[in-house]
Parts: sequence; C-alpha cells; structure tokens
Amino acid sequence: MTILKARPKTGEPAADKILRYRPGQRYVHLLLAGSFMVLLVTGLALVWSPLSFLAEGGLSRTIHRIAAVGFMLVPVGYLIVDRRGASELIRESFHFDKDDRRWLGRMYRYSTGHALRMPPQGRLNAGQKLHHAAVMMLSAGVVGSGLVLWLWKSALGAASLAWAAVIHDVSMTALVLLLIGHLYFTVVYRAISSMHTGYVPRVDAQIEHSKWVAEVDAADGTSGS
Repeated sequence: MTILKARPKTGEPAADKILRYRPGQRYVHLLLAGSFMVLLVTGLALVWSPLSFLAEGGLSRTIHRIAAVGFMLVPVGYLIVDRRGASELIRESFHFDKDDRRWLGRMYRYSTGHALRMPPQGRLNAGQKLHHAAVMMLSAGVVGSGLVLWLWKSALGAASLAWAAVIHDVSMTALVLLLIGHLYFTVVYRAISSMHTGYVPRVDAQIEHSKWVAEVDAADGTSGS
C-alpha cells in the first residue's frame, strides 16, 4: 500500500518545518470558517425542521445577518492583515501552468491519498487553485444575492426575488460541497495542525509543493537539505 504522506519523527528540530500560513492568513481563515458555519446553520433553520426553533422570533435572521457582515469582511480583513497574502492568493488561484494541468490529469491519485510522484507544484497545488477560485466566485454570488434579498427585497418583483433566492441557495449549496471536499482532504492529509501553528513538516511540503519549497529556500539562501 502506498504511504499517504511521510511524517517527521517526534522531537525533530524546528528546521525540519516550514512556515506555510502567516498569522494574518490564519486569522482570516478563522473568520471565514466561523462566519460561514453560522450562515449555514441559520440558513438551514429556514428549511430544516430540526433547526426551525432558531427561526422563532426572527432570531436566526438576526444572527444570519451578523454572520453575513463577518463573511463580507473576510476580503477586507485579508487586505488589512496580510495584503501580500491576499494578492498571492488571488494571483495563484487563477494561474495554471503545464505542471498544474498534468497534476489535474492525475488528480484521482491525489484524491485517494497518493501524493508521491505527482507533478511538482507551487504553494498551491492545482486542486487547491480550483478550490480557491471557485470559493471566491461562489462567495461573490452568495454575497451579491444576499444583499439583494436583505436590502432591496421590497423594491423588487416576485421574479427578481425568486432569481436572487435561487442564486443564493445554489451558490451556498456549492460552497457546502466544496467545504466537504476541503474537510476530506484535511483529514486524509492530516493538515489541521498547519492552520493552528502555521507550520508544516518540510518533508511533506517537499512531496506536495516542491516548487514552492525551492522558492522559499532560494529566498532564504538555504538548500533545504
């Protein structure tokens, strides 16, 4: 059986780890995850009977709108706490080179936990690029349609409101599916600690993001050995 990922032994020095997520990036991720989950639960209260008690007295609507403000502040917060990181994320998420295209052709291997012998990748692998690009576009759909339903509901006709609701629900459903996939890969590749500490084992980064590791080492003037 192919080993999913090589792991450093307990007690290895800090030199065997590499910084992947700066503090600002981790804080923004926490805001995104927290606000999205609140939006999901309070939205489900309108359509799923076990959570219908949250809708009593308009409680879920109030909480939903507060979470919506937090969700909309994510890109603003990213620009404030880590402008470089925000710029990198946008640029990288929509740029694919030949190695990315080769990686996508073998994505079935990665999706089953086989990261070895995949085409070399940068800071984001091609699957992560697709994920981030989709999240950005779908989030725009959720925010835009949500603002219409929130602020201009009384000024629109039935057809316009119906379309706004459809866009809102479809975009949110697609984001939930992306979340499920995100959680799946987080579990398969045991990546949750990296978002907590910001660091990943160098050996893992070398396996999955060798081009990025080379760039980091070149910038630091090290060989990575």
